[in-house]
Amino acid sequence: MARRKLTYISNDLARKKTYKKRKKGILKKVSELTILCGIPACAIICSPFDSQIEVWPNQEGAEQVIERYKNTSLIDKGKNVNQESFLMQEIAKAQDKLKKLRRDNHEKELTMAMFQHMQDENLPNMSFEDANDLNKLIEKNLNDIEIKIAKLN
Repeated sequence: MARRKLTYISNDLARKKTYKKRKKGILKKVSELTILCGIPACAIICSPFDSQIEVWPNQEGAEQVIERYKNTSLIDKGKNVNQESFLMQEIAKAQDKLKKLRRDNHEKELTMAMFQHMQDENLPNMSFEDANDLNKLIEKNLNDIEIKIAKLN
């Protein structure tokens, strides 16, 4: 079946005929959705051809679905985020991950420097802050060793 480009139907009779046919199809789809998936659904159709608003399945059913939607949207308002806040959250997560990776890499570099020094190699040129961090790492490793020795005894 070839698809036609959707354009406004200027002929009133053809537009009304198409409206009735498509409205019937939409109501059938909503009905199938509720039956096959077991979910509450409704359809509200306002037409320039009819003075009354058409509601499916009925007024009470539509009101129940709308009320449920309103209540859910109030509950989930905190969960729903717009694209900008979603991206900001993702950026913050990525920055935290990068910070942790940098900290881990720095600790590994210091550990390598410590082992190189233990093999009688000179310590590489490092800043005061790096030397201080290396000192803390050595103290931490010594504490860990002392704890393991205490567990063995």
